[in-house]
Amino acid sequence: MSTLRKLFGFHGGVKPDPNKDLSTREPIGQLALPDHFVVPLHQSVGGTPRPLVAVGARVLKGQRIGAADGNVSAAVHAPTSGRVVAVEPRVMAHPSGLAGTAVVIEPDGLDTPCERDPFLWRSVEPAEVRDYLRDAGVVGLGGAVFPSHLKLRAARDHPMQTLVINGAECEPFITCDDMLMREHAAGIVRGAAIMGELMQPREILIGIEDNKPQAAAAMRAAVQAAAVRGMEVVVVPTRYPAGGAKQLIRVLTGVEIPHGTRSTDYGLQCFNTGTAYAIWQALEQGMPLISRVVTVAGNVARPRNFEVRIGTPMGTVYAAAEPLADTQRYIMGGPMMGFKLPTLAAPVQKATNCLLAGTASMFPPPAPEMPCIRCGQCAEVCPADLQPFELYWFARAHNYGKAQEYFLFDCIECGCCSYVCPSRIPLVDYYRYAKSEIWARERDKTAADGARLRYEARLARAERDKLEKAAKLAAKTAAGRQKAEQALSGGATPDAAAAEDPKKALIEAAMAKARAQREAVQPKNTDGLTVAQQAEIAKAEQRRELARQMAENKEAPPE
Repeated sequence: MSTLRKLFGFHGGVKPDPNKDLSTREPIGQLALPDHFVVPLHQSVGGTPRPLVAVGARVLKGQRIGAADGNVSAAVHAPTSGRVVAVEPRVMAHPSGLAGTAVVIEPDGLDTPCERDPFLWRSVEPAEVRDYLRDAGVVGLGGAVFPSHLKLRAARDHPMQTLVINGAECEPFITCDDMLMREHAAGIVRGAAIMGELMQPREILIGIEDNKPQAAAAMRAAVQAAAVRGMEVVVVPTRYPAGGAKQLIRVLTGVEIPHGTRSTDYGLQCFNTGTAYAIWQALEQGMPLISRVVTVAGNVARPRNFEVRIGTPMGTVYAAAEPLADTQRYIMGGPMMGFKLPTLAAPVQKATNCLLAGTASMFPPPAPEMPCIRCGQCAEVCPADLQPFELYWFARAHNYGKAQEYFLFDCIECGCCSYVCPSRIPLVDYYRYAKSEIWARERDKTAADGARLRYEARLARAERDKLEKAAKLAAKTAAGRQKAEQALSGGATPDAAAAEDPKKALIEAAMAKARAQREAVQPKNTDGLTVAQQAEIAKAEQRRELARQMAENKEAPPE
């Protein structure tokens, strides 16, 4: 297939020494099972998966041990068979050295897989395929670890034009994608074809830097054998960071993604070659994402790429490459965007693409920071076309609002500005700090807004309860008035003032009822009375009647 295609450029970029030859001399190696696996639950952008296993449980290779928490999340699986010995916080591979919840598995040595079958993705709706990939734990393996099932959803208003498969791998020392394309080109092409079926792009472009001729040749042969319509391998010039998604899209299509928009708004989407291979394995092999290719290079006797299972301690991977005695630093990632590991006990994650061993001469300690001289070299090499020196001043002055106005979050933290800075200012560190502060303030604001809403809801609930009580009292009063009216209709004749007062009306009604009952009661033991007894009773009744009349007239009794 012809590769004569018009290419475009992107702003900035640098050309550091690639240092890629040593780790590509041997094929991808396999590691023996370690003594234990530490599988982090949080390995992608989004929520932390919920643990599905408890201490003492037996798990099988590929068994799901962490369920996706929400849509922006991806599941986690057991890398081998064995027994769960702990579900607890462990130190993660992160510059902060903070701990995260992990499932610790003790292998049984059998490596028994759970039952798995290929997923019949052609016979179901695309939404079901995306859900399956979410539960298979497939995320972007180019560094961002964004859940892949979300990126496979094209924009509704913009038909997909170009699907880009990113094989540029521009950072020095890293060769995991290079070796994956050399040895598993057919699987990558099949994965790209599956993504093409789901997103229906007009073309599929596989971008590879020109310093990877063997990988480009292998991918061309696989594309020709697969005969996928619209799929093409395009070799692009080597320049860091050409492997950035926006930069590679710009080189291949000429489209520059503006601030505040997504590539899908322009009918474009970009996936890493490792992600394409993982999608093919998940759908057609039934294998969830439990391993990835990792480059081990730098100050080691045997630099090489290994297929490493997720959760393997970093020290085990380094040991396979035999670090030299004078090694002083251990770095996850490349020299431009990597960070120093807090401990070799930290586990390999889905984002781990490279492990570097360094010495004082290979990675010398940073020189003392000097004042910015505003030379503008950082702006010349910034691939995001920002003003790094301005962002530096705003970040240093804690003027985060102004930093956001200068598009701080468009910074991809590639390190080009720090690489060329004559004052040796760690510019990227300032940007990361500013971003973390902004995120922290946003979290605090969200928490405060939530507290305010809860307080307002409590006030509204109290007011609602008050109104409900008033309504109940009014209903009870109305019921009393109705009873009084019923009592009045039965013969009671309270005065008008009592009729207006419900309580008084009830009292008058009760008194009238009592009088009626007394009048209705017949005296007992009145049979067979003598004339004298009857005369006494008549006198007593006259006295009672006289007393009643006097009480009603409020007269004093006779002396």
